[in-house]
Amino acid sequence: MDEAAFECRLCNGRRLELYYRQGNEGQFRYFKCADCGLVNLDLGAGFDQTQFTKEWVDPTDDDDRRNHDKDATFAFIGRHMPTPGRLLDIGCGNGRLLHVARRAGWEVEGIELSPETAERVGRTLGVPVVAADFLEMTLGPDTRGRYDLVCLRHVLEHLPDSKLAMQRIRALLAPGGKALLEMPNIEAWDKRLKRALVERGLHRRRYAPDFLPGHCNESSRRSFAYLARATGFRVLRWETYSKKRLGNLVYRHLPIGNKARALIQRDD
Repeated sequence: MDEAAFECRLCNGRRLELYYRQGNEGQFRYFKCADCGLVNLDLGAGFDQTQFTKEWVDPTDDDDRRNHDKDATFAFIGRHMPTPGRLLDIGCGNGRLLHVARRAGWEVEGIELSPETAERVGRTLGVPVVAADFLEMTLGPDTRGRYDLVCLRHVLEHLPDSKLAMQRIRALLAPGGKALLEMPNIEAWDKRLKRALVERGLHRRRYAPDFLPGHCNESSRRSFAYLARATGFRVLRWETYSKKRLGNLVYRHLPIGNKARALIQRDD
């Protein structure tokens, strides 16, 4: 059955069409909303929100290539927010962004779902890192309106309620504060090509027997702009990017890459 038995989790629309499938039996179905553009996973078949990278990468190692994507994120921050302030990184991973931001004069804090990683980052860098689920943790009065910049790198797609996530981010920001989000771009040219090949039977991916999807929602420029407006933000910049220099040169001007970066501002 290829009809969705749920409403769009962004706009509550009912015009959901099957967009693609995952799993060896195609049991994990993603539906695209015709009203806002969000691609919704049917959560009834299950999903995995706790996909951690178990390999530890030293956040202070400037030469480790695995840190360079966080360095690129901070370079973007530096171009658009040259004056340091208070930064919160939600889903901070190994803490590399916290490290380079603090080195540039920012006051930094982190939130990380994995207790082991949170403890290790805090101990390694000597910065506050809370182990918590961002959608469920209590936002105390001391955190509301506290931050000038909140970062969410490749976390939004793992959260079942993206509107709640954005509302919570807005509550954490000072008036006029900004948020930087990075996420997959579901309308990237290579993703479009792969979906077309699968539909024509020319490509098939093999999944592990215990595979569960990690992405609850897949965004595009259109659906993210809708989400920002609906939760009290203005989009200042939206671009796609690559870990490769040549790809970046192309994707900044032609937004067809499979990774997206958005800078938004609290609309007061």
